[in-house]
Amino acid sequence: MNTSTPANEDLRVFSVVARKSSFTAAADDLQVSPAYVSKRIRLLEQQLGTRLLHRTTRSVALTEDGDRVLRWAQRILDDLDQLLQEVGGTRAQPRGSLRVCSSFGFGRQQVAPAIGALVERHPQLQVRLEVFDRLIDVAAEGFDLDVRVGDEAAPHLIKRRLADNHRVLCAAPAYVARRGLPRTPAELAGHDCLAIKERDHPFGVWQLRCEGREQALKVSGPLSSNHGEIALRWALDGHGIVLRSLWEVAPLLAEGRLVQLLPGCIQPANVWAVYPTRLERSAKLRVAVEFLAQWFRNAGPQARTAPGAGAGRA
Repeated sequence: MNTSTPANEDLRVFSVVARKSSFTAAADDLQVSPAYVSKRIRLLEQQLGTRLLHRTTRSVALTEDGDRVLRWAQRILDDLDQLLQEVGGTRAQPRGSLRVCSSFGFGRQQVAPAIGALVERHPQLQVRLEVFDRLIDVAAEGFDLDVRVGDEAAPHLIKRRLADNHRVLCAAPAYVARRGLPRTPAELAGHDCLAIKERDHPFGVWQLRCEGREQALKVSGPLSSNHGEIALRWALDGHGIVLRSLWEVAPLLAEGRLVQLLPGCIQPANVWAVYPTRLERSAKLRVAVEFLAQWFRNAGPQARTAPGAGAGRA
């Protein structure tokens, strides 16, 4: 390989191209020119003596050899990062880049300030945070860490609980005055429920744990959305009942802007750090996860629980 450019740089560029399936998108991600990306890929293919990518006018795709090289590249880059952390004596001051993802609302309101504080504490880290309205396959999509609400995670991923949390049923006092309180879970069928199609949530079905018993309730109403913050806004305006995480609604319950309904019914939805098994020895990831765990202990859902929220309180 060209000795004027470190081998890990070519592998890093190749890994981003493979993840983005585009030279242009990879260049944007790396903040370099497309010409630089093309050059690095060309030199890597020449050195390895094989074609790594099928190129078309619209996208690029991995060849069979490219898929094999990508797996090696990920291991090599992770091992190199670990080597620099350990031999360089920088365990207390991690360095390098981290790609972090989360959901729209939680990512914006909770994860973003935590990441800002993380980089302030460890200025040699560079973190890119991306938010999505769908569940991310962390390993396949090239992310190092997913900070997610919800207890589900694929078996090939590692997860660490950052905070206890659950979703609760809420409505505005105006809605309760107009429509009354549901006394049992079954009565939700006769109410205006604000359904959300968001990440891993099943649309129009609320999986609840009521007095220790699991129930799947089909709900409906005149309003629904793919964004939880929109549904919460409708609930505050008195349009119906919403199922939202305690971290989000605890202040609204404390202020009396929302009322918790059926306090014996909750939906477990803890906050997790989820990451690929290949990164289980990464020093920078370990430091980031430990920082986030401490952050959420001090400022996360359980610290934001509303007084008087009833039996559904964390």
